[in-house]
Amino acid sequence: MANRSRIFAFIPVVVGVLALAFGVAQAAAAPRPQELHVIPSDNRHIFFHGRWDNNTGSWWAGSGFKVNVRNLKTLAINLGEYTSWPSAPASISFDNGPAMTYSLTSGANEIPVPKVAGKPRGAATLVRVNVEGWQRNRIQFQSLSVNADASLVQYKPAKRAFQFIGDSLSAGQFLPQGVNQAWPYIVGEHFKAEHRINAQPGATLTDMESYGNVHGISFQFFRTEDTGFIWAGDHNYTTPWDFKRDVPRPTHIVIHVGANDASHGVTNDDFVKVYSEFLDKIRELNPRSQIFIFTPWGWPNADGNTYYYYQGQYERIVNLRKEKGDRSVHVVDTTGWVSFADVFPDNVHPNVEGMANIAERFIGWLEKFEKENKLDY
Repeated sequence: MANRSRIFAFIPVVVGVLALAFGVAQAAAAPRPQELHVIPSDNRHIFFHGRWDNNTGSWWAGSGFKVNVRNLKTLAINLGEYTSWPSAPASISFDNGPAMTYSLTSGANEIPVPKVAGKPRGAATLVRVNVEGWQRNRIQFQSLSVNADASLVQYKPAKRAFQFIGDSLSAGQFLPQGVNQAWPYIVGEHFKAEHRINAQPGATLTDMESYGNVHGISFQFFRTEDTGFIWAGDHNYTTPWDFKRDVPRPTHIVIHVGANDASHGVTNDDFVKVYSEFLDKIRELNPRSQIFIFTPWGWPNADGNTYYYYQGQYERIVNLRKEKGDRSVHVVDTTGWVSFADVFPDNVHPNVEGMANIAERFIGWLEKFEKENKLDY
């Protein structure tokens, strides 16, 4: 009986050892979680464009960043609590390929990394992130998570840099992909340039309340925040923008404003005065930039008529600059660029095709201008 007792006592021990061994074997067979390398938003190799506050929070449509990542296989964009709720639409592309729209939210946003056939191991991948919306355009960028053997390398910006300034006609309002389908973005992409877009739907150039905007562009352009700051519980104030952060400095400044001033009855003389003072500030910041002043393409209607505003005033504004000795300010006459087929019938803002048409016309205009003036970038 004693021997049998020892045998039965031994059985649980054997079973326990076998179970432990089986568990160890299972653990060994299971794939190990991939180790990740976390890159904070203050890494010197992250190239920002647009406007960002001190919490690395984005403002204005079209703000974003670019990174060159060597040996990239895994990517997550980690965002903080001040990211727009419920999400901020943003386009993401790899190596200047097609841009896909992602709804970025607070927390970790895993982004599939495409496999590129024939790409050498260790080669750098250019990742571009661009916030699309004029609303819900805040991402509080905290860090990137990449595979452990990935690393950032320096991004070299293009020499040509556009600064676009405008209202809803430039911000991509009503477009499915927002600012990414607006004419400023298309123009910047065509020239493979760096581009920054400060455009606010409903805003006047004159500093006044207009369609939900408490300030006009002549004030807001010089601030970090767009006019949506009044709705931000954590940031319902404005801070001066440090223009030294605009790298490279703009070679081209393109301005298309006035539609909302006209709708509020701002007189010709008052509009010219505000615009002239605005250009004084712009020129002080950018003494070497070429400045291009768009005339209105107007509001086309189904009856074939197009209604214009401030006719002759944009030419007047440019002539006043020339009287001050400024020879690098130019009128871009957009008369006839937009027909009723180019706009949404219910709000007469350019549709996707209309935006592409405007971009094509300005690209042709600018290429001719640069050739005639022997400008090379």
